[in-house]
Amino acid sequence: MSGIIRFAPSPTGYLHEGHLLSALYVWAAAKKWDLKVHLRIEDHDQSRARPAYIAGIREDLAWLGFHYDSESIQSARNAIYQAALRKLEAKSLVYPCYCSRKQLQEENPKSETGEIVYQGKCFYRHEPSAVSNELRESHPLTLSSWREPKADDRIHEKDDAMGPTAELQGDRRKLFQGDRSTPHNLRFIVPDCFIDWHDLRLGDFHENPKMQCGDFPIRDREGQWTYQFAVCVDDIDENITHIVRGEDIRSSTARQIALMEALGRTKLPIYLHHPLIFDTNNKKLSKRELAHSLRQDKEAGITPEMLLGRVCHKAHLTENDTPISLSDAIYITMESLP
Repeated sequence: MSGIIRFAPSPTGYLHEGHLLSALYVWAAAKKWDLKVHLRIEDHDQSRARPAYIAGIREDLAWLGFHYDSESIQSARNAIYQAALRKLEAKSLVYPCYCSRKQLQEENPKSETGEIVYQGKCFYRHEPSAVSNELRESHPLTLSSWREPKADDRIHEKDDAMGPTAELQGDRRKLFQGDRSTPHNLRFIVPDCFIDWHDLRLGDFHENPKMQCGDFPIRDREGQWTYQFAVCVDDIDENITHIVRGEDIRSSTARQIALMEALGRTKLPIYLHHPLIFDTNNKKLSKRELAHSLRQDKEAGITPEMLLGRVCHKAHLTENDTPISLSDAIYITMESLP
């Protein structure tokens, strides 16, 4: 097997143990499946990204001993994201949304995981529901992962296999113009359809992103590209064949498949979502929760081998936290892969 896998931290803080575990899984997968490793610095959130954190990513990886084959940074890829947006606009698959955070919280239900499921207020604001439903039903679907709807799915069959009529295209143009002078985000129209996809570790999934999140933002009110949009554009443009990431992002997969298909991807990546490690309060390690950074450990005299032993033990890859080398840590992690 050959291809490209990516390690994609965001520079909104310094790397912590969760990043180290994810890196172990990425490099272990690369070794097992003969893949090249691409470092992607995901600084799409310019309000939180800092130059020091960007430099810290490279410095910490070098200190730990991780070597990669190529690198990119999202802030240098605006033209690529603009071109991808134009593709979606040409298909009338985006529309402006003027809902405030308060409105989003108060006017939409939440999923079992606590995520807002957008009900399409701004999708329906310009046109009668009958027209809007026809727009949604004409959503282009081509990937093999799209399963033909069955009666018990309670979703719409597509009546027009040849695509929308000229009259419908005119309705689309009116629907998606909106008042672009008012602050707004841009939402991607999610197809009301089930998507089947496979995770090498967790098995098969059968999900409808319309039910999970509804139409989701691809650019925010400040004009910044969202994570969901930037990561899909990057995975296509950078020819990423394997996606290995934490279980906390698993629920984003179906919506990302829908977006990648709309952008022209014809073959799905191979997915594996790895287990997480938690803090003493049983919370996922995160920068927002001020997780202890690897840099702090380094400054305290902790060696890479000590860190690797501790993280492997916390991830239940080893029986104790005895210091180990990077090559041994990668080998142990590789043995846990399917």
